[in-house]
Amino acid sequence: METITLTYPLTDSAVTAAARPQILAIGQFDGLHLGHASVIKTAVQLARELDLPAAVMSFHPHPKEVMKKGDYEGYLTPPQEKERVLQGMGVDYLYVVEFNDAFSRVSPQNFVCGMLVPLDVHTAVVGFDFRFGYRGEGHAGLLQELSENKLQVNTVPPFLIHEEKVSSSGIRRALQDGNMELTKQWLGRAYAVKGTVMHGEKRGRLLGFPTANVQPDEHYVLPARGVYAVLAEYQGKKWPGVMNVGVKPTFHDNGVRPSLEVHLLDFEGQLYGEELRIELIQYIREERKFSGMDELIGQITKDAATAKQILTASDF
Repeated sequence: METITLTYPLTDSAVTAAARPQILAIGQFDGLHLGHASVIKTAVQLARELDLPAAVMSFHPHPKEVMKKGDYEGYLTPPQEKERVLQGMGVDYLYVVEFNDAFSRVSPQNFVCGMLVPLDVHTAVVGFDFRFGYRGEGHAGLLQELSENKLQVNTVPPFLIHEEKVSSSGIRRALQDGNMELTKQWLGRAYAVKGTVMHGEKRGRLLGFPTANVQPDEHYVLPARGVYAVLAEYQGKKWPGVMNVGVKPTFHDNGVRPSLEVHLLDFEGQLYGEELRIELIQYIREERKFSGMDELIGQITKDAATAKQILTASDF
């Protein structure tokens, strides 16, 4: 898969690099959940039938981040994670369109005629609730009309699980509730956060449970504060572990920025400066303040045993 960054208006060099008859799935696709996957798989299948490249057009930064609207608190799939997931979906080209204040004011007609038509899009594949252009005035039905029938449109219906529409907002709520079961069900995979191991307070070693203080590489949506059973991918291998998301209230006031502290089970080695990709498997308990070190050590011992039991019994 080739990733190409585009800006509006398109430059001549961008048109030269990206223009080709192609099937294009268009959307924000933050999360790449099963609903998004249904749109992209439809595009890939149609592309194979027509012997054309399959492409995805996404936008960065997230419009809510740029417009300072809504309940935006981070990404479910920042750019690198989005690329990683799309790599395995049969996509040939990923177009990342720079979203800024000026682009937010582009009319639906100018978006179609100034971006989609120059890219020689054969068919645009979009979700049933797709909106585009200034104030979201454009909808799927306008794509073909505004292009003067130069492109076809395929609109994909909502993806339902138990009669409920799978959505990014629903996944964000599930994460905030610590509901990893629903999160995985709607994503079609475990939710993951990638980051670099930084020097922390080194208190874990004193407790007998050395932890990796993971600083997320990008602005992820963080799950509810608490303790989780996790799998940490390091150098191509997945290690079982237990992770605390929170402020460590036994030692700090709530004003401290939440941190990710991961203890890898049965791991020996140096991780400072290394990158970990952490899959959150199951929520174990809420974060709480302990009366002292002995009580904390006892609870961490229980958490590690619980995480090991969960990960041993699960097929991940």
